[in-house]
Amino acid sequence: MLRHTFLHLPGVGPKTEEMFWRKGIWDWERLGKALGSGKPIPFKKNRALLEEELLLSEEMLQKEDPGFFAARLTPGQCWRLLPAFLNSAAYLDIETTGLGSPGDHITTISLYDGERLRYYIWGKNLEEFLEDVMNYHLLVTYNGRCFDIPFIERQFGIVLPQAQLDLRCVLGKLGYRGGLKGCEKQMGIRRGELEDVDGYAAVLLWREYSRRGSVDALETLLAYNMEDTVNLEELARRAYNQMVRLTPFGDNLLPLPPKRPPIPFQPSRRCLEKVRLHCGRRFWG
Repeated sequence: MLRHTFLHLPGVGPKTEEMFWRKGIWDWERLGKALGSGKPIPFKKNRALLEEELLLSEEMLQKEDPGFFAARLTPGQCWRLLPAFLNSAAYLDIETTGLGSPGDHITTISLYDGERLRYYIWGKNLEEFLEDVMNYHLLVTYNGRCFDIPFIERQFGIVLPQAQLDLRCVLGKLGYRGGLKGCEKQMGIRRGELEDVDGYAAVLLWREYSRRGSVDALETLLAYNMEDTVNLEELARRAYNQMVRLTPFGDNLLPLPPKRPPIPFQPSRRCLEKVRLHCGRRFWG
């Protein structure tokens, strides 16, 4: 889909892109030929600049640099990056002690690249995340632009260089709202025992682990965090497929993930029952 995209080019908006498509200018190659031929095209801006940008686009694609395109597309259009950079994409989710008040910190991070599922824990191996995440060029999150990525950057004192695909922006354009779990339910994705666990419950689970050393609470938290991350892959592919069907290139579909990775932790029923009880009362123990 990326080579069918013109929105990242200077002076090209949605209407111009659609006009190109209607005129049979379906990809960068056809646009380049049309510009080189001198024939009139539905574009009144600097044609020489457009030719330069097309060459640069091809160069950046060959260099596997999604940041070039992400910087020129709106967050809601970054779904177009997924097929071209699927092999260098990672799905990311964090859990924290709060929403970012002074003293709040990351408790766990999970990172999934479609094959390997990693996890990181505050006080154990959290620093290893920084080395691992640099192996990827595209980070896929839900609400990561507003929460996960800024929280990570603030805590570690860095700026993550990767391009971002925030599914909240894409799913919102498709009419899916209500948070990650709400979008999953609307798309028919179920979580089994973790169906009604949310971010507040994750805070309580960490509190139980940090105050009382409950391994069951930590493993339940990790199971929840990893479920969030693994589900991002299926959500991303489903969102991409729905968006591409709205274009003339609806045959460029992505298959759904061929397999679901095993999550190495099982939620504790005892912990979940306690969370459900005390989430209603808004306190723990």
